[in-house]
Amino acid sequence: MWEKAMKQFLVNSVGRLDMICWILVITFFCGCSLIFNGNFNQSFIAAGGVVLVMILIGLSIEVIIETLKDVRGLGTITGFITNGPELVCLIVGLLVGDVLFAASTPLGSNFMNPILLITAALVCRVFLKTLKTNWRYSLTCILLTAGLAVSFYAVPIHYHMFWVVIALAVSGVLFIKRPPEEAEESMEEEFIAKWSMIPAIVVLIFAGYFLDPVVSFASQQCHAPKGVIGFFVLATLSSWPEFKCCLALLNRRKYLAAILNITVSNITNIWLAIAGVATYFFMTGPKI
Repeated sequence: MWEKAMKQFLVNSVGRLDMICWILVITFFCGCSLIFNGNFNQSFIAAGGVVLVMILIGLSIEVIIETLKDVRGLGTITGFITNGPELVCLIVGLLVGDVLFAASTPLGSNFMNPILLITAALVCRVFLKTLKTNWRYSLTCILLTAGLAVSFYAVPIHYHMFWVVIALAVSGVLFIKRPPEEAEESMEEEFIAKWSMIPAIVVLIFAGYFLDPVVSFASQQCHAPKGVIGFFVLATLSSWPEFKCCLALLNRRKYLAAILNITVSNITNIWLAIAGVATYFFMTGPKI
């Protein structure tokens, strides 16, 4: 009975928008391979790999949110969880010695995340309700975290320790001042075991981490221009976990949770960059 209910839940989690996105991904890479004289067969296989990773990410997020739907602080928790792939990227960067690149990688999401929230609100037809929910905090957090990301790229490397101090103070205040989330009691029948969240988180983190390499391989096979790939792929597909999470939360009418998913994700990106920079200077010594 439980297995049947779980299977039905996963099937129902796949919507028309998901299918449209999958078709667009396959069409994009295969079309580019024809236009730019790429390897069509390899492009098709690689595009299928991208779609598979997207499916795994989407299903794992649905399971996570369904198991946590009555928990207080849902938006904050999902904001941390969806940054799992970025954490893995940082750890890998630390292991291979490319620390500053690994530290800066998560910051790019601070510009895309707000766009994804707006897009998800428009898709779910709750744009105005989402916009009116704690809009002062949302706007302040988005602008400040985006500003910190810009300043990271703008300042010389030997001033990054000053950036760490400022970023830690600003992000800490933003996290402490985030709006409180109340637990909600659901009248729906529980048919997903709580333990399902653990494998779902593992799948989400590693699927999110491998999304970029799979996309990069597809890009190489289709021979698309780097500018097109950089905008379409890195800015959109790399943020698929956050987008799917916003959709899942807004479909459940959890507007504040969706907002906090994005704002906490932006704050966590700052913290990951801080950890990377601090590690870099610990290993090499600050040059001020």
